[in-house]
Amino acid sequence: MKLSRITEGRASKSRKVLAFSAAATAVVFALAGCASSGSGSASGSSGSKTFSIAFVPKQLNNPYTNVELSGGQKAAKALGDKYSVVGPDTASASSQVSYINTLTQKHINVIAIAANDPNAVCSSLNQAKAGGAKIITFDSDTDKSCRSLFINQVTTQAVADIEIQQTASQINDEGQIAILSATANATNQNAWIADMKKDLATNPKYSKIQLVTTVYGNDDDTTSFQVAQGLLQSYPNLKAIISPTTVGIAATARFLSTSSYKGKVVLTGLGLPSQMRQYIKDGTVKEFALWDPAKIGEAAVYAAKALEAGTITGKVGQTFKAGSLGTLKIGADNTVIVGGPTAFTAANIDQYNF
Repeated sequence: MKLSRITEGRASKSRKVLAFSAAATAVVFALAGCASSGSGSASGSSGSKTFSIAFVPKQLNNPYTNVELSGGQKAAKALGDKYSVVGPDTASASSQVSYINTLTQKHINVIAIAANDPNAVCSSLNQAKAGGAKIITFDSDTDKSCRSLFINQVTTQAVADIEIQQTASQINDEGQIAILSATANATNQNAWIADMKKDLATNPKYSKIQLVTTVYGNDDDTTSFQVAQGLLQSYPNLKAIISPTTVGIAATARFLSTSSYKGKVVLTGLGLPSQMRQYIKDGTVKEFALWDPAKIGEAAVYAAKALEAGTITGKVGQTFKAGSLGTLKIGADNTVIVGGPTAFTAANIDQYNF
């Protein structure tokens, strides 16, 4: 029905004034109904309404991030919601700000961000919240004041424990080790490293292990490769490298695999089975750890849906249904823990395809 035709009828036939009023009112309600069912309300009063969620990863075209985002896309498709991804090509503290501002202008219902810096994005996120958006962090957190929920696969302590345990067991609890991290401001990396240092300082078993340095590859393959090479030149007695970043561990493994250090320097960290399989099979790496990153993206979408619908607010103790992940609970610091780390070795790596 076109409103312009009704208006013309009213001008030519005054006796149809009442009919026009009724029809115009019907059109208004019809249009309002279409808008409501298409994008959902800002308050998210109904869980059945569609909504828009935009993911802002640390950087685009990162293999680990791609797996995370695939889980989010799968969940959004299952729910019938609008899903998009925007972000920088390189990971830096301020690189995500302009993307957040654009999403705010587009009135995206939920922004899910893996922060490159815990504070650099907060001002922009708070502006987005003021505009009606809900904010979720995944993988790498911001300051708590900037978001409602943090979706994390594991506790920071669990990551630290498995990294140190895998390293210590291969160097007989003695010797120099180094950490090759992502960016200097990455929230998750720094939290894991802090707990690793605590493990080394407080567990008598590790008293003969010396952490000589922490270096950064900026989650860039070439940079990480060069930094790993430089590490071994600077510390000729180095026994192990821990790289709690999928880009860093793969680049370091590639360097070690064709160097004289292969079989002499231990490498552990967080890696994708698909990237690390060849290095496990050729003996460059004995074991490493990770989890299924897709579950983080999946959990983020279901949490976003519940936030937008108003069935949760982010309060500790609340629960929400998350598809194949079952019911997830909001814990301390408004954090949702999806699962735990898995150790990958030659015995089980062929069981995993991500």
